[in-house]
Amino acid sequence: MNEYINLDEKNIDSEHICCAIGDPKHQDGVDKKKAWIKSKLKDGHVFRKLNARGKIFIEYEPIETAWVPINGKNYEYIYCLWVAGSFKGKGIGKELLEYAINDAKQKKMSGICTLVSQKKKPFIGEKKFFEHFGFKVVDSINDYELMALQFDDKPTPKFNDSARKMTIANDNFTIYYTNECPYVEYEVKELSDYAKEKSIKLDFIKIDSLEKAKNAPCIFNNWANFYKGKFISNTILNANALEKLLK
Repeated sequence: MNEYINLDEKNIDSEHICCAIGDPKHQDGVDKKKAWIKSKLKDGHVFRKLNARGKIFIEYEPIETAWVPINGKNYEYIYCLWVAGSFKGKGIGKELLEYAINDAKQKKMSGICTLVSQKKKPFIGEKKFFEHFGFKVVDSINDYELMALQFDDKPTPKFNDSARKMTIANDNFTIYYTNECPYVEYEVKELSDYAKEKSIKLDFIKIDSLEKAKNAPCIFNNWANFYKGKFISNTILNANALEKLLK
């Protein structure tokens, strides 16, 4: 039987958070991610992981306080559900999702939702997986879709109007990011150093509050790339990836 751990104030400092395990270059990002989780626990934030050394977890919280440009009432929002490597194909993803669904029902929520895409994208949920559990598309922007599993007849969450813009008034390569992901801090530094070396105009906008997250100008989970005012992708970039994009 699989053993799971939910992070809380008592164990978060001693437990790993799955991503970037054992990689010193990401330690600053891990520390900031843990600080972010600590600040969100009061909102009902849940980080549940397999008690093992690997990338196996689900992370969710009420939509009202979730750092995404989505509005709704009495729904849980799944930020991330990740089962990697040798742990795939063992029913762990199913167990994690069923836990979140049952948790939402016990809390008398109206449903649970998450972000997916028509074609698989990094750091975005697998549409077919959620469809298997009865999730249905309730809103969309381009090929990004909001899926929800409804428990009652209350209105489903929707993308905010700001997210539908998918444009900004800045022609420079611009990156929106948060500390929701432990990989982010290192890549921000790497990209900043690369841009300085190559004399590239690169702007970073840190989303560090619920208000900023709810009013993000695009689909957003923890990272968004813009170039010449247009949304490009949600892919976390390193210097090589940025160089290819600019070419």
